Amino acid sequence: MSYRVDRVLSLATSKHLNKKSLNFKETLDHGMHGLGFSPYGQGQAPGDVITEEQVRARMKIIAPYTLWVRSFSCTEGNEWIPIVAKEMGLKTLVGAWISDDHEKNEEEIQALIDLANRGFVDIAAVGNEVLYREELEEEELLQLMRRVKQSLPHVPIGYVDAYYEFENRPALVDHSDVILSNCYPFWEGCAFEYSILYMKDMYRRASQAAQGKKVIITETGWPSRGQAFHGAVPSQENAKHYFIECQKWSHEEAIEMFYFTSFDEDWKVGAEGDVGAYWGIWDKNEQFKF
Repeated sequence: MSYRVDRVLSLATSKHLNKKSLNFKETLDHGMHGLGFSPYGQGQAPGDVITEEQVRARMKIIAPYTLWVRSFSCTEGNEWIPIVAKEMGLKTLVGAWISDDHEKNEEEIQALIDLANRGFVDIAAVGNEVLYREELEEEELLQLMRRVKQSLPHVPIGYVDAYYEFENRPALVDHSDVILSNCYPFWEGCAFEYSILYMKDMYRRASQAAQGKKVIITETGWPSRGQAFHGAVPSQENAKHYFIECQKWSHEEAIEMFYFTSFDEDWKVGAEGDVGAYWGIWDKNEQFKF
């Protein structure tokens, strides 16, 4: 059974949106290419096991507004995300969480391969920003990518990281079927007024490094609360209008983009500071923020 409404099916042939009449609800109703899935409720964090029921409840909320869902792990209940997404008629970008824990990496890779062999994976992502975090050497990551590709020859695979990693590490491009690029003007301290222009340049740079392969923006977003990061200021208005302008550009230029993220999650205040908890389109109580 599909929970998507008919308006989402118009994505491929959508007309240019009128900027003057654009607002949050109209943009959301028009539909997104993709959305990051936030599975953790209040008091939960990575390491906790999430249930099928909570995945199903949140997936039902977001399914009418997106064609694709992105997950970040294949264990501890996260394996339910692509299973439920497929049941609801969505496509899936499924990530294995890779870190400096080699035993856990093995569990994640095996679970990703299993999900793909069962038909739940449209694109497989081997890791997310593990090179940025300096938790693995590049060759270790490439070995994992080769292994997944050998196991899943008919599933497109890639690795998710900041756009400049693909400029600086051409072997990542060589080992990827699709370039999975995170583009965050906020985290480079860009003033909101220039953020969309800067994000477009990030995408351009990833495309130039891509050797003709498809580039997908796997994350972009703007926080609604928290401390400023250099010239980048979180606010309700900035977050709302960043979302609107991103979706407008995605529709007009046929850019495949996964917006970050669906729901606010309290646990993200760690390395990111207080802004980490406020990237969602919905708040932590699953209510629209705008």
